[in-house]
Amino acid sequence: MTEPSELVYMSAKQVAEYLDLNEKKVYAMANDRMLPATKITGKWLFPKILIDRWLMDSCHSGMLSDRLLITGSDDPLLSMQVARLMAEVGSRELISYSATGSRLGLELLSKGYADVCTLHWGSAEERNVRHTALLKGYPNHQQWIMVHGYNRQQGLIVRPELHHLCQEEDKVIDLPWRWVNRQGGAGSQQHLEHWLLKRGGSIKDLNIVLTAYSERELAGYLARGDADIGFGCQAVAMESGLGFVPLVTESFDFVMPQGIYFRRQLQQLFKSLSGAAARQMAAMLGGYDLTDCGQLLWSPQ
Repeated sequence: MTEPSELVYMSAKQVAEYLDLNEKKVYAMANDRMLPATKITGKWLFPKILIDRWLMDSCHSGMLSDRLLITGSDDPLLSMQVARLMAEVGSRELISYSATGSRLGLELLSKGYADVCTLHWGSAEERNVRHTALLKGYPNHQQWIMVHGYNRQQGLIVRPELHHLCQEEDKVIDLPWRWVNRQGGAGSQQHLEHWLLKRGGSIKDLNIVLTAYSERELAGYLARGDADIGFGCQAVAMESGLGFVPLVTESFDFVMPQGIYFRRQLQQLFKSLSGAAARQMAAMLGGYDLTDCGQLLWSPQ
């Protein structure tokens, strides 16, 4: 017999035994999205790691309510705001931001290792289609909501002395420059591949010399002269003194389980992003539009 500690997914009967609940109550809680679960061919399955996390979060109004773990897409403005919030709360709470790329961030969110995932997976105009399609690829997306962060400019980041040669987009692919790639599953890599596809090209057409795992790592390679060009956001280019060619306005958004939305630290973050100081910082960094920050964009209900 499989011990509960060895299970990855549990049946409703197993959850009922594990939580000492009536099995009908488990079904009712699953249907009301109170328990983390997914339905496959009409049968409810419950990821054990998320059941354990749900238990912990339910204790004393949430054992983990004194922390907020954010992962997903990289962004300078968010990184700065999180650092400022941590300076305010000191050692009383933990607000952590670990940039992993959009897809890995969603995997971590799905497994319960993070509270919030940030993502950017298409232009602002395509957001409602591309972002929701991406979310629906994860088994427990029914428990998630998506909230707007802000719009930002994405495009080509280049060494300053090469900027004047990038004004004709269609010719950039043919230039013998050294490209910095982003890791698979990163929103910037998705943008780059889409941009190349529209021009009849692909990643294999580029002279890839390095792979960066964050926006600032990519900018660092270019600033040091280790490479010539890459794809990223305007704010990173500006803070590193690099050239920038805007290609797309994208939506940078936040995904989380429904209950997390009301967590104090997240509400503090949205409040700070809507404040005058954040708007001043966004203007200084360049390429941001904080209009409608905190607006609910998508819910499975």
